[in-house]
Amino acid sequence: MYIALLILIFLILITFFYSIFRAISWFPMWSKDTKNVLDLAEVKSGQKIYDLGCGDGKLLFAAARLGAKAEGLEISVLPYLLAKIRQLFSKDKVTIKFRDFWLVNLSDADVVFFFLIPRIYPQLTKKLKKELKPGTKVVAYAWPIKEWQPIKVSKRDEGPAIYLYQI
Repeated sequence: MYIALLILIFLILITFFYSIFRAISWFPMWSKDTKNVLDLAEVKSGQKIYDLGCGDGKLLFAAARLGAKAEGLEISVLPYLLAKIRQLFSKDKVTIKFRDFWLVNLSDADVVFFFLIPRIYPQLTKKLKKELKPGTKVVAYAWPIKEWQPIKVSKRDEGPAIYLYQI
């Protein structure tokens, strides 16, 4: 029993530090911003939405309630497990994968959302430009993509801004 607990703690710590190295550690998005993100991107039924580093999956479940095909990619064990537990108790149909988004082809996306650190934006924008089809919406939470011009920005008095781009 103790060995299993130690292995779990080890996995949580290793994936936590790996996620920091690759993109960002898990920091939940403000709950009230979930609706703002989906409204800003005008998410509709049947659209494919990816959440890169989906954390606990909050955005995915809200998108699925709108009829979107929601897929989350997460590489940190703890938030991934929280998302999977949430999935067990939800009627919303979402896909949550324990996978590094750098290794996933996003070409079928209609909307891509992320809450990641700007340090990785140059590499991320190359991936998005290469894989996304024209018209795909990209939503950045908290930090803008400096090289791109947003088509809309949502900013409340409190909390971070949300930036909408289109390929």
